[in-house]
Amino acid sequence: MKKYVNKLMYVGFIAMVLLFNACQDEFEEVGSNSQETLEAGSSTAKLIMNTASNDGSFDNIIDEASCIAIQFPYTVEVAGIQVTIDSMEDLKVVEEIFDEFDDDEDILEIIFPITITLSDFTEVVLESKEALRELAAQCTEGGGDDDIECIDFVYPITLFTFDIDGQEPNRTVINSDRELRLFLEERDDDELISIEFPITLKKYDGTEVQVNSNAELARILDAASDECDEDDDDDFNDDDFDEDGFEEFITDCDWKIYEFNRDNMDQTEQYVNYEFDFDDDGEVEVTDRMGNTIEGTWSFMFSDRGALLTLQFDTLVDFNLQWLVYELDERKIKFLSDNGNRIILKKSCDDDDNDDGDDGNDGGIISVETLTNTLKECEWIIGELEVQEEDVDRLLGYEFIFGDNGMVTLGDGITTFEGTWEVGTNDNGKRTLFIEIMTETAVNLEWPLEEIYGESVVETTRIKLEDDALGYEMVLQKICEDNAGDGDVAEIRNIMLGGLWNVALYDDEGTDETENYAGMDFGFSMFNQVEVSINDDPGTAGVWRAARDTNGNLVFYLNLGDDDPLGDLTEPWYVMEITADRIELVYEDEEVNFKTLVFEKK
Repeated sequence: MKKYVNKLMYVGFIAMVLLFNACQDEFEEVGSNSQETLEAGSSTAKLIMNTASNDGSFDNIIDEASCIAIQFPYTVEVAGIQVTIDSMEDLKVVEEIFDEFDDDEDILEIIFPITITLSDFTEVVLESKEALRELAAQCTEGGGDDDIECIDFVYPITLFTFDIDGQEPNRTVINSDRELRLFLEERDDDELISIEFPITLKKYDGTEVQVNSNAELARILDAASDECDEDDDDDFNDDDFDEDGFEEFITDCDWKIYEFNRDNMDQTEQYVNYEFDFDDDGEVEVTDRMGNTIEGTWSFMFSDRGALLTLQFDTLVDFNLQWLVYELDERKIKFLSDNGNRIILKKSCDDDDNDDGDDGNDGGIISVETLTNTLKECEWIIGELEVQEEDVDRLLGYEFIFGDNGMVTLGDGITTFEGTWEVGTNDNGKRTLFIEIMTETAVNLEWPLEEIYGESVVETTRIKLEDDALGYEMVLQKICEDNAGDGDVAEIRNIMLGGLWNVALYDDEGTDETENYAGMDFGFSMFNQVEVSINDDPGTAGVWRAARDTNGNLVFYLNLGDDDPLGDLTEPWYVMEITADRIELVYEDEEVNFKTLVFEKK
């Protein structure tokens, strides 16, 4: 019996050795470093899981929660405007609307229901703001959460798990953070995992790192947890600049005063176009509009509130404050301080200046006094008008007269609307033409100045006013003394006043539609009036005007209302050719390929 037992033990021992060797053989087939395994509950596995977590900070401007991401698409209402969020780019639209107003509370309402994704990729449908706030309260903000955002895995990655009852390791190819996170979530803490090395990681600055072992992976992930600003906050105006980046940004070019408020008093008139030159040694030189220079010092620091800039001058004392950098982009910086103090600076690099050419003025940097005097010099004709992204053709060719004492008239030669006007600065810090004509709502608006054209700022001949967010646009053409000294304009007027005219050709993008105007007689009269009769019966009345535009082109403004077929002729036409009994006009823009209109004398 004893001998029998010893033989059994011996056979068992041999079997265990063979089994152990077989298992060793199986482990070695995994890869060169595959004998390195880790437990699913180990510290290294937790670092991997934190790196693969879903980052919800990109939409903090909406949900104010870094551990939550709202799934596209969804709708929000901000400043009374509904915005559908379909992509990351749409989040910038919300920020731009917020930036339109520096003193508002940036109130945003999410239209529920929405679907959110948590850091572990769990999806939850929320029906109310209260449910969102309850989940958001569980987030850790300010970068203190566990997720690691400064480094990412480069996929695919191959992982192995081992079943103690099986002969083969289980191989899984991972292609995303979501797959990796869910893979680890499904493992028991004591389950063994192996990674097929080498793998690649990409750091926040684009640098790629190759990793060859578990120990190296743990070291790199742990170091990356504090390596960058994870931007886990809802300060959407900070633009993530650091000290070196801010200093380089502000010293790279000169900066001009665009708006200045001190103690809730608008002092832009006093300081507009003062130019600041920040040196990297802490010196700042200011040049006023007369070319005089004032020297001072500047310094900055970073606090919990953001970047703080301190200015100090002996004579320019209005600027002697510590200013919070509220917003900056490629071309401007906004500074705020308590008690209604605000500075808006616009970049003024030598190669960016275009205020003295025909290419226009960037963002409307023109003093209130200069723009006011320019508008009062002459009449201004409406060449284009768009309200809420809809063309308003009925006012084409109408004439503004900006008078003294803030009075303005808008007319067509017969009918006149009266109101008030003023040049100032809107809530977004942009030079703006304020028009109040209660009887003509299409122009009764605040019109931010977008571009000016002419030989110089003080010789402006064309103005473009635009509010992109609201879909408003108006182009005004300067007409002095009704072009009385222009012989070509006078000739066109004299010819058109000499009898009735018929449409000999109307070609709309290659389609001949002349027959639509058969039997119509066009009579062009004084005071910019045109009347269309059909078979000798009086019909539509409208406005016509001949003028020369900024580029020297002869323009024939024709306004016959919106109703077809005459509405198709309502355009600012270019005069191509004119004789005593024939005039050829063409029209083209970004949307219409080409239109031709020919009148011949009856």
